[in-house]
Amino acid sequence: MTDDIDTAPEANEKKKSEFRHPEKRNRPDTPILRKPEWIRVKAPVSPEYHETKTLVQSLKLKTVCEEAACPNIGECWKQKHATFMILGATCTRACSFCNVATGIPDKLDPFEAARVAIGVQKLGLKHVVITSVDRDDLEDGGAEQFVKVISEIRRLSPGTSIEILTPDFKDKNNAIEPIVIARPDVFNHNLETVPRLYPTIRPGARYFTSLELLNRVKKIDPSIFTKSGLMVGLGETKQEVMQVMDDLRAADVDFLTIGQYLQPTPKHAAVDRFVTPEEFKSYETIARGKGFLMVAATPLTRSSYHADSDFEKMRSAREAKLASAGK
Repeated sequence: MTDDIDTAPEANEKKKSEFRHPEKRNRPDTPILRKPEWIRVKAPVSPEYHETKTLVQSLKLKTVCEEAACPNIGECWKQKHATFMILGATCTRACSFCNVATGIPDKLDPFEAARVAIGVQKLGLKHVVITSVDRDDLEDGGAEQFVKVISEIRRLSPGTSIEILTPDFKDKNNAIEPIVIARPDVFNHNLETVPRLYPTIRPGARYFTSLELLNRVKKIDPSIFTKSGLMVGLGETKQEVMQVMDDLRAADVDFLTIGQYLQPTPKHAAVDRFVTPEEFKSYETIARGKGFLMVAATPLTRSSYHADSDFEKMRSAREAKLASAGK
């Protein structure tokens, strides 16, 4: 018997996923490839993990760690690092890579911001990541809720650095300006994959809309760190990944994350291949050479994985760069 999380979902999990993702019911099942040794993780069993879970449940909070079935939940929650997901747990998009439920979202919770801030305070987080589902049903895409959450965290935990991971706010004019004005320390928006794969992997989004969002953040406030992430193993080529790196640098993005795509259920997009640790190291070297202040590229890298320590490294890298330029 093993504690490795490396098997396909059981039948009941399959039914649960199809209930949560009704739009995926008619998709043909695609076999889930067995994970190589370098991608396997242990099942979460630590006391700290259960303490974090209890706190999250008691405050009725949602986390992307749970909703997206993140493989790093055991490690992160052992350190009491949870990534909070606001605007409910139901997304208006149906991306083929994502395990978050799709459907008609709930009404906005007026007390959500306060509960998130209390969670941050109780966990004693020095750095927190706040993300959300897509809310195309809202006039501002949920931007005001991000502002409220940032404000409440600043009020209860003024020493905590705040990283937000937002939707693309497609067709929501001027949605991001209020968020930038609220001054999160890091503004993250993931491109997720290369442009060629958007129609099948991220059909509700547009590559250049996402790229322009990141570019606009920097134009509004150049001092805010910007960040974006890619999944690999979906059929992209190395040349395509390198082109995305160039596009991100043209938008002055500071931080790039690259991680292995893992198929949540047989109804989701299939893994094309498992990228080796050596290839991830090569991507990191190339990205650093292109001028990113910070690069995280490993099989298990996710947007919020080690976000606290990576933020400190990125801030130090900027300070060193500015000091060097001033000489």
